Amino acid sequence: MFFEIPDRLMPGHPYPLGASYDGAGVNFAVFSASAEKIELCVFDAAGRKELARLTLPECTDEVWHGYLPEANPGLLYGYRAHGPYEPQRGYRFNHHKLLLDPYARLLSGPLRWTDALFGYRIGSSRADLSFDRRDSAAAMPKAVVVEDVFNWGDDRRPVVPWSKTVIYEAHVRGISMLREDLRADLRGTFTALANPRFIEHLHKLGVTTVELMPVHAFLQDHFLLGRGLRNYWGYSPLSFFAPEPSYLSTGGLNDMRFAIRRLHAAGIEVILDVVYNHTASGSELGPTICFRGLDNCSYFRLVPGNERYYIDETGCGNTLNISHPRVLQMVLDSLRYWADSFHIDGFRFDLGATLGREGTGFDPGAGFFDAILQDPVLSRLKLISEPWDVGLGGYQLGNHPPRFAEWNDKFRDCVRQFWRGDAGQRPELAKRLSGSADMFDRRHRKPWASINFVTSHDGFTLQDLVSYAQKHNEANGEDNNDGHSENHSANWGVEGASDDPAIRDLREKVKRAMLATLLFAQGTPMLLAGDEFGRTQGGNNNAYCQDNEISWVDWKTAHTPEGQSLIGYVGRLAALRHSFALLQSRRFLHGQEVAPGVPDIAWFDEQGNGLSEEAWQNSEARALSVRRAGVAVDGELELVLMFINGGPEPIRFSFPPGQVRWHLLIDSAVPGAEMRVVEEPAVEVQGHSAVLFANRVPGGVKGD
Repeated sequence: MFFEIPDRLMPGHPYPLGASYDGAGVNFAVFSASAEKIELCVFDAAGRKELARLTLPECTDEVWHGYLPEANPGLLYGYRAHGPYEPQRGYRFNHHKLLLDPYARLLSGPLRWTDALFGYRIGSSRADLSFDRRDSAAAMPKAVVVEDVFNWGDDRRPVVPWSKTVIYEAHVRGISMLREDLRADLRGTFTALANPRFIEHLHKLGVTTVELMPVHAFLQDHFLLGRGLRNYWGYSPLSFFAPEPSYLSTGGLNDMRFAIRRLHAAGIEVILDVVYNHTASGSELGPTICFRGLDNCSYFRLVPGNERYYIDETGCGNTLNISHPRVLQMVLDSLRYWADSFHIDGFRFDLGATLGREGTGFDPGAGFFDAILQDPVLSRLKLISEPWDVGLGGYQLGNHPPRFAEWNDKFRDCVRQFWRGDAGQRPELAKRLSGSADMFDRRHRKPWASINFVTSHDGFTLQDLVSYAQKHNEANGEDNNDGHSENHSANWGVEGASDDPAIRDLREKVKRAMLATLLFAQGTPMLLAGDEFGRTQGGNNNAYCQDNEISWVDWKTAHTPEGQSLIGYVGRLAALRHSFALLQSRRFLHGQEVAPGVPDIAWFDEQGNGLSEEAWQNSEARALSVRRAGVAVDGELELVLMFINGGPEPIRFSFPPGQVRWHLLIDSAVPGAEMRVVEEPAVEVQGHSAVLFANRVPGGVKGD
């Protein structure tokens, strides 16, 4: 501490919220509508000794504030809030508990579990109705005052059009923990994302946008630590403004900024997966670490008439009260902070249906959506919602407002079922290939609003999808009862890894077919990191607690012959998508003529005949042909044709009527085959395969 702490604070200002350094001192401002007094606690550089406890002298519009002259960046602090402890009425103030600043930009370290963290006496027969007087400061991370300084140079957001976007979902820690070409201290950090080899890999895949799983500082749950496990995914936020400390190689915020600048320079966007639906504090029996102790009634949705309990529509013990203007302000401030101070290109909202809930349930005109859509900064970024939660009426796929894209689990399930060989999937596959217009073609939305994926962090990897018929989550310590039981997966002959060449070849073929379906469908494709070279989690479909080799991306697999082949194949799929506007997602296709007798989209059977209503109802049919048509920039008619054989045996497909010179661009059964002109009127398509043709050869796409 390099300054003398005064006996009292100056009044300061109620805005901005948080700790703001102005070159001469630090202003502190924190919201609480119900507190009677709030104290600022200043700690030594190690965060162990409380050096001063100073009352915030003013409260303006329910914001408590004070100014500490001569304080500098690096100061460690926390708050104590005084007020009633009446859980039955929703009040849970306990000044013995040190509280994090909701606007903290940097945390000094992790939380250390102890009974002192709880506002009530652990083990008391009255449970949370009791009151605990133990001080929690020693176990709490401290907020760190920061100065927002970084030279962004000529950094510009890539602003990739939605129609050209290819997303790569990755975990900051998991993507690099097994990178042997990196220094050990850089693995698992933002710095590793800036590595040229990683960026080169993204370019090979044709990725335009990296979506990072939660990077907000998160809690290591007590029940997981008790099992010898850890919260790996990070969906348990401690702070909405501070990055996870373990992801910072130097401990400073600029590690993250540097990585984003490098990715932007390579033309790659960065999207953050954000969790504003709940906090890490859990139910009424959880710890008092921030919001609960500052203003429980304002920050959380409580059960009307029984405010001791939380409304839980998230499955995490509590639900953030986004309807409260100050809570909504905090979320918007957080989003703008990441957008402005870190140049983030967009956000994926975890359990987005929760954020759109008003008193009457989900509302696409909810205040949260309205606030973002009118914001001059946020409304111009990529916005993605996970369109469900666990509450009543929580499944809201297709019901979000324009400007929002949505994770499309119907695409995921249909593609899995079709390629597994399930009956009756042909009509459903046609809907998903054409951008899920049945759900998204309203209010002038575009096909890109459908985020198409076959796999994501939640569930099987692509390799496990073709290797396991059942989940294998024994390592999670819940007797394999956690995770989804129906994964629409198949093991194709044996459960788990196999040395049988026939099984291995079949699995690779099915994987390639699913990837082709993903990249050639209308909508925005999302790849799961590691799927491009066969990453496995050993059949674990809920690896949220596996911060180890189960979840980490094994880059050795990428260097195997199979891994290299699949990487090259994914790159070719993406290159073809980027080469043809018809494979992107600019508008929905509904069979309107683009040339005499040529509709913008048409469906055929293997004989090249248009599908009748009766044919669509044939539940055993596994063959499907789709032709898309449009006028190219040069005014010429452009055609793209896809043959799909979801059955096990080869099928001979005839080309649709018309004098067209077809070029075979890629065959998922023979991924290394050269592009060629097809002279025959029909071609054989192998089982579990998809083949793409066009009436021209795209530039810049390699044939090997």
